[in-house]
Amino acid sequence: MAKTKVQRRSKIRSRIRGRITGTAVRPRLSVFRSNKDIYAQIIDDSTGVTLASASSRMADIAAVKDTKVAKSALVGKKIAAVATEAGITSVVFDRGGYLYHGRVKSLADAAREGGLKF
Repeated sequence: MAKTKVQRRSKIRSRIRGRITGTAVRPRLSVFRSNKDIYAQIIDDSTGVTLASASSRMADIAAVKDTKVAKSALVGKKIAAVATEAGITSVVFDRGGYLYHGRVKSLADAAREGGLKF
């Protein structure tokens, strides 16, 4: 029986999460992509706390009229800026079951340019 896209992504995501965990020293940068927006969170899995977050729905990013890939780059820069303010320099990247391509890649590259190491 054929699996839906959501079921396939869920299986991939659980496989990734089995290998990747965020710690206080090196938290996890998690990405969620919807049809319109993209969200990024830096999470400490040992305590279950979100340390920093950014999304394309934030007022300064939502005001920009550009492509989704370009907005993803803005989210990547924003999450890097918020993380460095919080004293986070190194993270583990969790692509959330999405292919490392397009918007996810754009966010990751911009976060690296912003100063995050992963």
